[in-house]
Order: sequence, then structure tokens, then C-alpha cells
Amino acid sequence: MKKIEAIIKPFKLDEVKEALAEIGIQGMTVSEVKGFGRQKGHKETYRGAEYTIEFIPKIKIEIVTSDDLADKAVKTIMNKAKTGTIGDGKIFVTNLAEAIRIRTGETGESAL
Repeated sequence: MKKIEAIIKPFKLDEVKEALAEIGIQGMTVSEVKGFGRQKGHKETYRGAEYTIEFIPKIKIEIVTSDDLADKAVKTIMNKAKTGTIGDGKIFVTNLAEAIRIRTGETGESAL
């Protein structure tokens, strides 16, 4: 099993979610997060004063999937979240040792 964490631009969420559903991803966790990467934030002007916005609003998607579907999910996220501009985000893939469904006690891939 793999855990995929993707940090993407907020306006790309619906497009990514629909594309993941089409390839068979049944569930995901979505969080509103803030952060910065190489861009180190940006400057905005409000009523003539310049402000530095250090933490940029992003969306974090977490998915746990079988090894078979992981590569397809990563490619789908990359294709749908890409705008070609700075700040498109990152995808992290880690091995997952165990998953347990609390309600039934199922373990492994059957718990997904």
C-alpha cells in the first residue's frame, strides 16, 4: 500500500478529485493548509501599503491506495494539478505498513 500526499493550488481541487474518482480512487482526506516553498511567499498591495504574504494557502490531499493504483494516481494528480506556474505544489509517496478499518477490524488493502 502507498500513502500519497499532494499539496496543490486550491482552485485545482475539484478537477483533481473528479479525475481520481474516474480512475477508481474511492476516498481521500482534504485539508486547507498554508505554506511556502522556493517562492517564499509573495507581496500584495492593499490601500497603497505593501504586505508580504509569507504563507500561501494550499490544499493537501491524502490518499491511501494499493501499490497497483499508486502510479496512476500520482500521474493523474500531476496532470490535473499542473498550471505550469510557480507554486503548483508537490506530491509525496510513502510506503504504508498497515491500514485498519475501525468499524469492521479489516486490515491491509481490504480496509481501504
